[in-house]
This record gives sequence, C-alpha cells and structure tokens, in this order.
Amino acid sequence: MKKLFLAMLLLAAPLAAQLPVNAALPAWLAGSWTMESGANWADEVWMNPRGGVMLGISRGGFGPELQHWESAQIRIKNDGTISHFLQPQGKAAVEFPMVLVSDDAIEFANPAHDYPQRIRYWRQGKLLMAEVSLIDGSRAERWNFRPVVPPRDQVE
Repeated sequence: MKKLFLAMLLLAAPLAAQLPVNAALPAWLAGSWTMESGANWADEVWMNPRGGVMLGISRGGFGPELQHWESAQIRIKNDGTISHFLQPQGKAAVEFPMVLVSDDAIEFANPAHDYPQRIRYWRQGKLLMAEVSLIDGSRAERWNFRPVVPPRDQVE
C-alpha cells in the first residue's frame, strides 16, 4: 500500500505543474476554527482571500500550556501557482506547493522538508479538517475544527 501511495504521489508531482494557473484561493478555509480533544486544544484563523493571499495563524497546546504556534500564507505566486508558506514560531518560512485542489479540499507537499511534508485541508459539512504527515501518509496528525462564533455575533 505504501508503495502504491508513493507511486501515486510521484505521479502527482508532474500534475502540480499542470494545475490551473491562477486557480482560486480556498475561500472556504476562511474563518476562525477551534478543536478540543481532552486536554489537547488548537485554534486556527484564516483571513478571506484578498490581494492574492490568505493570511493565517494557528496555535495549539495541552491544558493551560501553549506548545506551538505559527503564521501562514496561502498565496498566488507570480507564475500563477499557489503555495502554502508556513513560519513556525517565527522561524524562516517553508514553502509547500499546491499538488491537489477541488471545490472543498486542497493539498500541499514538500518532500524535501523534514516534517510535515504534506499538508491537507478539507471541509466536511460545517467542520474544517486538517492533516499533516510525511509524504507517504505516515506520522499523520489530524485536527477536526469546528467554527468559532465570535461573541458579537451571538444572540442572547
């Protein structure tokens, strides 16, 4: 199975070059999202697409402790392709070119990066799903985010 997945991924590399130039940014990703599982928690916020870029920020932790945070961009590059740029805890940004896209899913990959090598977002109804892994799908971590309703929007 791993060999089949790796073969499919290697075949997908040329497909990345065939993805539509000037593809739309994933507007369905925009919003404020949260996840809690026992004492583990994570928050992710994405701004609406504007000027060819979506800006994002995420943080996660255990109990009261912040364990990690990062800033991110999903950006249309000058050549019309889309890449996801991650900047964990203020370190240098790492580029993950888009390799797959549909109406409600997007996937980025950078096999040269240590971890993660693959980043995938998709919608399941009102939920935002996110997964990072190695290129072969191993060491996968998944988040099931629900939308956050800001207090100003809540009706008493």
